[in-house]
Amino acid sequence: MNRLFDILNTIAAKLDTIADKLDRIALPTPQSDKTFNDFAQYYFDTFRKRKVTPKTMSNDMSRYNTHISPVFGQMPLSAITPEHVQNIVDGLSDRQKTAHEVFTLINVVMKAAIKHNLITHNPCDLVLLIDYEQQHGKALTKDEERKLLRMTDGTPYQIMFAVALYTGLRPNEYKTARIENGFVVARNSKQHDGKEHTKRIPISPMLAPYIPDSKMLPTAHKNSMTVHFKAILPTHKLYDMRTTFYSRCIECGVTDIARKLFMGHTLGRVANAYADPPDEWLLNEGNKLDY
Repeated sequence: MNRLFDILNTIAAKLDTIADKLDRIALPTPQSDKTFNDFAQYYFDTFRKRKVTPKTMSNDMSRYNTHISPVFGQMPLSAITPEHVQNIVDGLSDRQKTAHEVFTLINVVMKAAIKHNLITHNPCDLVLLIDYEQQHGKALTKDEERKLLRMTDGTPYQIMFAVALYTGLRPNEYKTARIENGFVVARNSKQHDGKEHTKRIPISPMLAPYIPDSKMLPTAHKNSMTVHFKAILPTHKLYDMRTTFYSRCIECGVTDIARKLFMGHTLGRVANAYADPPDEWLLNEGNKLDY
């Protein structure tokens, strides 16, 4: 029994020694509270790049390097006041969209700093922003729609514009589109969890006549599509075809859930987790697009 106690005491003494050494080790923190730039860079590298697309990340870094880093880069996080943030926002008053984007970027960094116990208050909470009206697309009329397809007859652009008109794909998603079991399948570029997502839009009666027998869709650079599109409809932009598709879905009675799925919009956390509509239902909804 004494031998057992001796062994236990020896183990306990070694554990105490290890604990003492750990207490003396200066464990590195994943972020620094010395400057805004230190923590912002840690936040971007560790968290944000896992939540947004590479393109969004690139745009974020461009805004940060242009508008935020020159002002806040070397300032301590705790020294940044609402007035500092307000000055940046006011300096972009002639570019309201950019002002909102820059403010949002500062805000997410500050919120992350609070969660890391580096600051206790978010200076963005007291900043005043001028509301701006985000410009959405303008739907093509049915005459414009027919004109676009008629003027590109016999060219690959007719197929590309028909796919855009009757699927609602974003211009940057078209290059990923393929035909698969009665659907146009493409990457959903609006992803927020860092994962690859696809969407499936049925080949409707409006689109079917333009699908080539080979099932291979032609491709072209977005700029080339824009040039040909603008030559026919100079008052519109490529994104207007996406707005047109959404408007036609409403006109033809496509259900709200189907519209959201076709457009690549979220259904909400619970619905996204459990909704798995069968192909037959989706195809039936797609067949409503016949005008």
